[in-house]
Amino acid sequence: MVKRQKMDLLSRAWFLIVIFKAYKNNLRIMYRDFDLENLEREYSPSSCVEDIEVFIQAYCQMSQQTLKHAKQNEKVLTDLAYGHSASHVLDLFLPDDNTKPQKKLHVYIHGGYWQELSKNESCFAANNFQRHGYHFAVLDYTLAPHASLSEIVKECQQALAWLFQHADKYGYDQDEIYLSGSSAGGHLAMMMALTDWSKLFDCPSQIINGICAVSGIYDLTPIQQTYINKPLQLTQSDIDNNSPLLMEINTAHVKQCQITLAYGENETSEFKRQTQAMQQLLQSHAISTSCQEIAKRNHFDVILDLANSQSWLFQQVQQQMT
Repeated sequence: MVKRQKMDLLSRAWFLIVIFKAYKNNLRIMYRDFDLENLEREYSPSSCVEDIEVFIQAYCQMSQQTLKHAKQNEKVLTDLAYGHSASHVLDLFLPDDNTKPQKKLHVYIHGGYWQELSKNESCFAANNFQRHGYHFAVLDYTLAPHASLSEIVKECQQALAWLFQHADKYGYDQDEIYLSGSSAGGHLAMMMALTDWSKLFDCPSQIINGICAVSGIYDLTPIQQTYINKPLQLTQSDIDNNSPLLMEINTAHVKQCQITLAYGENETSEFKRQTQAMQQLLQSHAISTSCQEIAKRNHFDVILDLANSQSWLFQQVQQQMT
């Protein structure tokens, strides 16, 4: 009887030790001053909103209406292939007939933590750009886990190079290509701005005239330590080669690209800090950068301001394109 009680006590003690170790591991500092729970909250934009689906539905509904309108007016070319994979496609929206064509292209790269969404939910701003005489393109790229982050970056580079090479065919100027992106798309937009295109394609060193990177992640280090990394499987090489905050800045060609950064008022401190750090890094290289916290906006609805011609975000983009 005594022996059995001792065994029970030992079993309980061992159980408590296991629980304590798990608890302790969960509380250990993962990145900066954050334990795992708080780190994952900081890099979960949905932690700042009641229902993320409200905003996803807004993307879908606005994009469906936009695409329908463009198709009715025969002002969109869908599923243009920029590569050989089924996901290597883009939609190109053409300027409205009742506007003077500006021969300028704006390209939007969608977010979704490199693992969700597509061009089909991401053309919500196209009609606004068309009304101002601009071409507007939205990209698809292969999503994780079917592609690594390094591969996703290369696909976006391939898409932008294709758009550069086909400018004459579709009616915009090669030296009038601009870019925006939200969240993961903000990261990808910044990666495009930092690209030396002459090393990859038959292009000048800089083919992007301006970017608007919204709510982006520019240091991937914390992502590797969270649940977000499960489909991404980031390696240290992925982080080093695809974190704008950790990369060497080629000042000469990045200076040729106008840069606007933004984020919503209702975002986590880490998303805000990353954007602020990106601005500081660029400014330390004497690269002029505008940055704005947009009032009454969160991580998901801030990018919808591109569909509003009266918004600060669209006006900043339009100023780049003027």
